[in-house]
Amino acid sequence: MADSANLSSQPHRLISAGTIRRIKLENFMCHSNLEIEFGDYVNFITGQNGSGKSAILTALCVAFGSRAKATNRAATLKDFIKTGCSYASVQVVLKNEGDDAFKQEFYGESIIIERRITETSSSLVLKDQQGRRISNKKEELRELVEHFNIDVENPCVIMSQDKSREFLQSGNAKDKFKFFFKATLLQQVDELLRGIEQALETANELIGELEKSIEPVVRELNELQEKIRNTEHVEELSERVKEMRFKLAWSWVYDVDRELLQQLKVVEKRKARLPVCQAEIDQRREKIEGLRNSYADMKSRYELMTRETSEANKLMDELQENLVMANKYMMELEQEYQRRMNDVQKMMKHLTSLERQVHDIEEQNLRNTQVEESEMQEKLKALQDEVDAAFALLTRLKEDETALSESIGEKSDAMRKIVDQVEGHEKRLHDTKSHVSELRRNQTNKVTAFGGDKVIHLLRIIESRHREFQHPPIGPIGAHVTLTQGNAWACAVENAIGKVLNAFIVTNVKDSHLLRTCARQARYDHLQIIIYNFSIPRYNIPHNQLPQTSHPTTLSVVHSDSATVINVLVDKGGAERQVLVKDYETGKTVAFEKRVSNLKEVYTAEGYKITGRLCSSYDDQIKDLERDVLLMQEESQKARHMKRVAEQEVHDLQEQLQDAKKRRLSTERQLAKKQFAVDALKRTYAAEAGGLNTSSVDELCEDISRAQAEIREKETIIGKLKVQMNDARDKVKELKASLGNLHESANKDLNAFNKVEDEFGAICKELDKLEMGKTHYENLLKENFLPAIKEAEAKYQQLEQKRKDSFEKASYICPENEIEAMEGWKDSTPDQLSAQLTRMIQKLERARDKYTESIDDLRMLYEKKQRKILKKQKTYESFREQLQDAQRAITSRRKKFERNASLMKRQLTWKFNGNLGRKGISGHIDVNYNDKTLSIEVKMPQDASTAAVRDTRGLSGGERSFSTLCFALALHEMTEAPFRAMDEFDVFMDAVSRKISLDTLVDFALSHGSQWIFITPHDISMVKQNERVRKQQMAAPRS
Repeated sequence: MADSANLSSQPHRLISAGTIRRIKLENFMCHSNLEIEFGDYVNFITGQNGSGKSAILTALCVAFGSRAKATNRAATLKDFIKTGCSYASVQVVLKNEGDDAFKQEFYGESIIIERRITETSSSLVLKDQQGRRISNKKEELRELVEHFNIDVENPCVIMSQDKSREFLQSGNAKDKFKFFFKATLLQQVDELLRGIEQALETANELIGELEKSIEPVVRELNELQEKIRNTEHVEELSERVKEMRFKLAWSWVYDVDRELLQQLKVVEKRKARLPVCQAEIDQRREKIEGLRNSYADMKSRYELMTRETSEANKLMDELQENLVMANKYMMELEQEYQRRMNDVQKMMKHLTSLERQVHDIEEQNLRNTQVEESEMQEKLKALQDEVDAAFALLTRLKEDETALSESIGEKSDAMRKIVDQVEGHEKRLHDTKSHVSELRRNQTNKVTAFGGDKVIHLLRIIESRHREFQHPPIGPIGAHVTLTQGNAWACAVENAIGKVLNAFIVTNVKDSHLLRTCARQARYDHLQIIIYNFSIPRYNIPHNQLPQTSHPTTLSVVHSDSATVINVLVDKGGAERQVLVKDYETGKTVAFEKRVSNLKEVYTAEGYKITGRLCSSYDDQIKDLERDVLLMQEESQKARHMKRVAEQEVHDLQEQLQDAKKRRLSTERQLAKKQFAVDALKRTYAAEAGGLNTSSVDELCEDISRAQAEIREKETIIGKLKVQMNDARDKVKELKASLGNLHESANKDLNAFNKVEDEFGAICKELDKLEMGKTHYENLLKENFLPAIKEAEAKYQQLEQKRKDSFEKASYICPENEIEAMEGWKDSTPDQLSAQLTRMIQKLERARDKYTESIDDLRMLYEKKQRKILKKQKTYESFREQLQDAQRAITSRRKKFERNASLMKRQLTWKFNGNLGRKGISGHIDVNYNDKTLSIEVKMPQDASTAAVRDTRGLSGGERSFSTLCFALALHEMTEAPFRAMDEFDVFMDAVSRKISLDTLVDFALSHGSQWIFITPHDISMVKQNERVRKQQMAAPRS
């Protein structure tokens, strides 16, 4: 333990007011008369058991207002009176100095609290420092206790002997939590908050009952107010009916005025067309006269050039045919020349062979004797016959081979044509099947006809992002359009407006950019987007602005539920001015002869060879195409059969050709063998005959002479062929040159002819156009303009008379100056106003039948009831506002309380672990506010390898006491009180633990600054007394 010097070196702290200066006991428990002075800092009270040490703390509790049962020492206060005495007295003197003094102007620097107990009663007196009585009320004592924060039931203020032992012996986590919860005053604050919350709930229920009590009167007021409004509405309806009658009368006048103004514009507009129409007629007449002269000249030139071109084409065809024949003749001569040259070369080789045989025979005749000539001649003759027969067979086989090759070539060409035909059938069949599949897909989902699968993907993306659009896009347009007259005009409509059927419609540029982004996401490139105002109503096109013809227009044969789609077809496609006709002749008549007004384009029913995507039914088209598929499958089957037959024929011919080639090669080998045998026999015969066989030499010489003559003859023929071949080449060159010159000349003439033809055609078209235009304007002038002007003028006069009659009737009903003051009705038609008047009269009659009460009586009754209820409503609203403010405040307080509780839990663990560290022990405190448990973990230094002790009952007595002391000191640091008292704090401690505990207590007490009272029966001689540490020994108990 630290010595006195160390203790005196602790910094001095100013002791606040509320500390105990002395306590005096008289006839209290075991004390007859006891007075103890306390120092401002640390006070130790020691003594043997039974000396009355614990009675001092009990007296403090009684003096500060505790009940007898709360001390655990007695059931009633009279039980504290010493045996044999009639009363007991406890007097406590508190310091009351400094800034925190309690009512210093009344009590002075000391406050005396005196509690007197008798057998029948008890009294309380608060005195000043002079001993004068200031108050005897418990409220004054309660105010003093709250001012100094002296809560004697708080274990951190006074830890009695019973509380200390109970805590040391208990291992229950809930009991430890209650100790902590009460010591830190969290329990007191929580109880206060719960009480306030319960009070607020009660107040809320009370206000709700008060508000419900006035609900019937409020309902009566609302019903009266509704009746007043309905009655006022009846009066307003009556006045509006009267005004509506005036408006209806004058609307007939103003309606005729509008018709007059419109009819006047029509008359002026029709008259203004006359000069324009006459000018158009005169202009076309002048142009027609000039074009007719040009037409005659151009026609004669055209006819002349037509004849010249025809002659040139005929001559070109003749030259082309001559050139083909010359090329063919030249190729035949070249082939014959080559064949003759090959024959000469073969004969030259044969001649060389004969000359060598003659030379061999002559040499052999010099060496050999005579041989029988007759046998040799017979053998040679027989072999020569075999050679000739083999040569004839070889020639026939070559001819057969050539014929088979030509047949194979012809069959191959035919087979290639059949293959092309089969492929063509397969391609058309595949296209038709694809078309059928597309029609079936369109039949299942019409949208796919206008963009395929990509548009389906795009529509899904648009649907997923529809909230981003200001207005959902409409499209594709074709999916919103149907035909009203079946499939008759499907192709014509496709040609007329097909270019916009794939398009989408949006309402602004932002939506257009967003739709373009969606299209890129769907990989739908080049999407056509039309920006159009969706709020425009469907166009009502006047009859006079439509083509004046009995034939339908594109707009008349299509239908759409969307007004925007119809308006786009009119504005972007001109559908109202596109006329549909059955055939070309009718269309030509409508376009060029009848001069139809408001005509833009004419389309025939056939259109192009395509399928209309707007057809009303796909079944007919699918059936027609399926019939075509069956026919094409039959044709394809026949063609494949022909192909198989041709392939088999070619295969058979190729096998025959291979057999022929094998036979030819075999025959050639046999011929070569036989020829070699003849030559060998001749050589043998020559060798054997020697010089005697002169006849063989003579025969060979004759063969040589014949071969030389034949070579000379063939060379003569070759020379003639060469001359003929050169002549044929010259002729081909000459024909090619003539044909080239003729081509060049024909091209020039053709260009000139085409130019003349274009000019002639242009003049014809222009002349026809002018003639049609002149006729159109003349018919327009006679049949339309003049009758229309007369009709418009007559109608204008009728309207003037009608206006005069309507004005007289309206003036009789209401003067015009009164009706002019009324606004917002002049644009309405009489029919609209009449319908409104009828509805208003019916509504007025129903309202009068329903509401018959007087409006003045209703208003008086309403004001009476309103005055009766208004004050209560304001009062209850004020209560409700105050209650809501209180609820918000208690919610805020509860949050702060929970936050402070969490902070205090952390602080407790830190302080507890720091106090344990003085003895080398570590620990942890876990506080669970939900389960209301507090668990302590202590780990001793000698048990470093083992788990921590979670139950203090598992510790030794000294360790448990020390841990309890550390826990109590940690709680002390978190609470505030002017004094603190601990009884038997060192129970169960050994000497080492007690020494460390005493050092810890003294250091803590001196550094904390509060007044401390420690009561122990043990020896504290190791504690040195000084000016801040006071030790007092109690007298030993009497035996």
